[in-house]
Amino acid sequence: MSEKTRSLFGTAFKHFINSFKPRKISGVFAGDDYHGNKYYEIPADPSRGKRTPKRWYVPPVNMRYDQENMPAEWDAWLRNRRSEPPSESELKENLSIATMKKQNADRLLEKEGKKVHSAIKESDKTSFPVYDEYEVTPGKGLKHTQ
Repeated sequence: MSEKTRSLFGTAFKHFINSFKPRKISGVFAGDDYHGNKYYEIPADPSRGKRTPKRWYVPPVNMRYDQENMPAEWDAWLRNRRSEPPSESELKENLSIATMKKQNADRLLEKEGKKVHSAIKESDKTSFPVYDEYEVTPGKGLKHTQ
């Protein structure tokens, strides 16, 4: 069975068997961020038909892929919006600007007399807007406010 097959069944069977073999994807280490995410890339190779590079990241905790813990610069690089990975100085500068903006926002809230860390509870959030003139549950009547 060393000859190549051209039949549909033979090709499907070959791909099925190959799907069980472990793949070794080795990418070039592009950098890491202050959350501990590590970023990799396989560069584009137009001669082989790959027009765009393949990019991914590995989170510090296995299988915890949260975009909340990803800087915007790395997100733009992963989505091919920028060609070069961000530098350490760029990341530090943007982090300091974001921290300064949060501090200024807290100062403004204190100045207005509002609580600084008044977080919204998950139970207070709704997935869709609720209006008084519409039924919340069909057939149950209008929503009445107490």
